[in-house]
Amino acid sequence: MSDDTPYAPSRIRALPSWLLGRAAARGHRLVADALATEGMRMMHHAVLSAVDELGPVSQAELGRTVGIDPKDMVTLVNDLQKDGLVTRTPDPKDRRKNAVEISTAGRQRLRRTQQLGDQANAELTASLTPDERAQLITLLGKIAVPDR
Repeated sequence: MSDDTPYAPSRIRALPSWLLGRAAARGHRLVADALATEGMRMMHHAVLSAVDELGPVSQAELGRTVGIDPKDMVTLVNDLQKDGLVTRTPDPKDRRKNAVEISTAGRQRLRRTQQLGDQANAELTASLTPDERAQLITLLGKIAVPDR
């Protein structure tokens, strides 16, 4: 066991829930550290990724889709806009709403942060073969989203 892993009895260490939690914590740490080299936090990266994928999207819809409280979404979009990564303009369908869209700088930053995230995930799964990685993703998908 490494110094940063708390002690757990052997029965606990054999539980899938404990192992998943430890793996998730390590993965989170690796990705967060990688994104930090670009000055990006994980929630900002998730929102920027969603804006890129969804295209111009209302702030409210963005929050519902990503599962972020509206007050927190305002702060996240403000931060991304301040950094020039997204634009926010009145929604042509409903002028009471804002449409959020990724900027050219946002696309460039997203490409870099996606690469960093991919590298961090490769480090996380470095002890696995390519077939084992694919199997892990399939199995985790069944656990994380059992109804799909």
